[in-house]
Amino acid sequence: MRIPRSTYRLQLTSEFTLWDAARLVPYVKRLGADWVYLSPILQAEEGSQHGYDVTDHSRVDESRGGPDALRALSEAAHDAGMGVLVDIVPNHVGVATPSQNPWWWDLLKNGQGSRYAEAFDVDWEAGGGRLLLPVLGDDSLEALTLETLPGAQAGGERVLAYYDNHYPIAPGTADDGADAQTVHSRQHYELVNWRRESTDLNYRRFFAVSTLAAVRVEEPWVFDESHAEIARWFREGLVDGLRVDHPDGLADPGGYIERLSELTGGAYILIEKILEGDEPLEPDWPSAGTTGYDALAGIDRVFVDPAGEAGLDALDRELRGDTAQTESGTGTAPTAAEAYAELIHTTKRGIADGILQAEARRLTRDIERAGGLPTRTESAAVTDAVAELLTCFPVYRSYLPAGREHLEHALESALRHRPDIAPVLSEVAEVLGRTGTAPSARFQQTSGMVMAKGVEDTAFYRFTRLTSLTEVGADPDVFSLDVDAFHRVQQHRLAVLPGTMTTLSTHDTKRSEDTRARITALAEDPAAWVATLHELRDLVSTGDGPFDNLLWQAIVGAWPLSRERAHAYAEKASREAGDSTAWLDVNEAFEERMHAAVDAAYDDQAVAGLVERQLDAVIAAGRSNALSAKLVQLTTTGVPDVYQGTELWDHSLVDPDNRRPVDYGLRSELLTALDSGESPSHEPALTDDLGALKLLVVASALRLRRDRPDLFDGYTPLEARGSAAKHLVAFDRGGAVTLATRLPLGLDRHGGWDDTTVELHSARNGYVDALTGRLHPEGTLRISDALKTYPVALLQRVEDR
Repeated sequence: MRIPRSTYRLQLTSEFTLWDAARLVPYVKRLGADWVYLSPILQAEEGSQHGYDVTDHSRVDESRGGPDALRALSEAAHDAGMGVLVDIVPNHVGVATPSQNPWWWDLLKNGQGSRYAEAFDVDWEAGGGRLLLPVLGDDSLEALTLETLPGAQAGGERVLAYYDNHYPIAPGTADDGADAQTVHSRQHYELVNWRRESTDLNYRRFFAVSTLAAVRVEEPWVFDESHAEIARWFREGLVDGLRVDHPDGLADPGGYIERLSELTGGAYILIEKILEGDEPLEPDWPSAGTTGYDALAGIDRVFVDPAGEAGLDALDRELRGDTAQTESGTGTAPTAAEAYAELIHTTKRGIADGILQAEARRLTRDIERAGGLPTRTESAAVTDAVAELLTCFPVYRSYLPAGREHLEHALESALRHRPDIAPVLSEVAEVLGRTGTAPSARFQQTSGMVMAKGVEDTAFYRFTRLTSLTEVGADPDVFSLDVDAFHRVQQHRLAVLPGTMTTLSTHDTKRSEDTRARITALAEDPAAWVATLHELRDLVSTGDGPFDNLLWQAIVGAWPLSRERAHAYAEKASREAGDSTAWLDVNEAFEERMHAAVDAAYDDQAVAGLVERQLDAVIAAGRSNALSAKLVQLTTTGVPDVYQGTELWDHSLVDPDNRRPVDYGLRSELLTALDSGESPSHEPALTDDLGALKLLVVASALRLRRDRPDLFDGYTPLEARGSAAKHLVAFDRGGAVTLATRLPLGLDRHGGWDDTTVELHSARNGYVDALTGRLHPEGTLRISDALKTYPVALLQRVEDR
């Protein structure tokens, strides 16, 4: 297996195609990245900005350049000595425009008689033999008409049209001159009110997105046909590795990864897998590891000041108005961990009863079809038990027989929460634990959906004490990580999954790395943040305390940002939280107050002054945190990825904000200037608004990893000694030494590094700093000397000549 030394992620669209990526290869190589890492490239919905809505597995997306552009990129990368990593989407396909998806179109036309019926996971019995499509604005079919469809896929066909949406007509069902409504009644599908998708949908989908229909790649022919183009990439040497999107949605993720490994000839494969707590990746899968969310969580937390927890907890309790007793009955408010545990139980149960109720009801039907329960139980009671077990499941999914302990944990938790339905909970759990059955497989596919929607997309917008902690793959109730614990995690990764990816920003992160780094600095002076937030709320408030905390952290963290970006983020965040407004139940009065609060940051001098005051207090610390986290991520164990554009300062928020176009011309010019000998400012917090110093850090680390891999074959923690020892993260990778500042505001209050030192391993000719060129001898190193210029240093052992 060829393992990359680093990757650079590119988001491909019709505006930034494979042709553009091919032209960018020289810059990516100069930056130091080893492989180009591409977002999905198979044919997707027209106009798709992300590519995860694949409509045709048989070809490379024409709007993203098509097959010729893929070959051009591949040749450019390989000629430069680089590899190509491609994101693939095996779990689902895009069906928003049926005529663009030949498999879905045939399914709608021919129903259970379709050649592709087996490819989709449809409960035909639940729909009375028809596939329910939740697309109508109401319950009326009056707008339905008969038309002739233009276009290439089904051009010339008579179709049913609902405004701009077109649906096929089964052979022989429109030959008698019947009107559109009558013809519709004869089809293998039924157009229904869009609100029924949450309760009555009878096909499996991606999370709660009904325009993404799941496919059954566990069927051999489905795998073969949906991966034929991918197989060609490897057969012709176009691609070197794959990133697998959402394997937890598959019936048999392990079996799928094994088949994929065989198809690619044992190539480098990463899986998008979120691990909870100490949960390990399944050891038997032929995968190099995950896409790096677990690494992100640890890196972020080692730069969080644990001393800030109490103050931010108190603010959080105040904003929530939480005076409830703990389970122990002490009369005190719950701890943050207790509050978070109860919150995610509430949000996950809300998802299971709400937008994913159709999935819980499908599980009930599967249980009943499998023979039901030992005792006679009404369907509603079974669904209640299913929903509670989904809610209490502690990880994204199990892989039975592996992970049975998670089902047992879910049952124990469910029994505590719902003793009133204890018998049915136990009986349902017993059925779900029967390996290889339909209910068991579907429960495993569904638990991750409830986790993702209930935690990432809801609770993460409600639990707002320090929002840099509410990131994909992280446990927000874990406030910080000490340096020793951080080192243990890195050593474990090296021993278990040395080829796994590390990352700080992705297309799915809630906030970019630099935004989080600035927000993290608030923990070093929680009293200042408490005061600022109270003053802001006195001037302008949404009336939702936790949301105000999230909103103003986002504005400070991403400032300066355009008014349009701030409004878009506030709207998405508030509706995802679902507390004061929601996507399906918009609270116009609340959103009016919310948008007024955003406008105040731009129009109200007092509000803008508070934002600037807080920004001034944390901007230098935020940049120090960002540089330190970046250097650690690029040099620690695993394969580091750089998300497009983040080699400069990037203060993005949640998608689509983090998918904005990147100015590569600017980055190329700055890199050329660095390579010609220009040094970034010694005071980056005050003058480096573009991020030239971050570019220096990124390029230096990537180049060293690529050109001197022998310096990165181990991991030895370096113990700092002295009065400021807690402010340093230091490790030796086997000749490459990373020194990074943590808790910079506290370091300033302390008065600097003072007598702090580390011991460098034996190197007769010493070490040279890749950032400054300064030479340091072996033995005792004063940190005040090593970090005199920048808050980070990357020391390279000088080889004997």
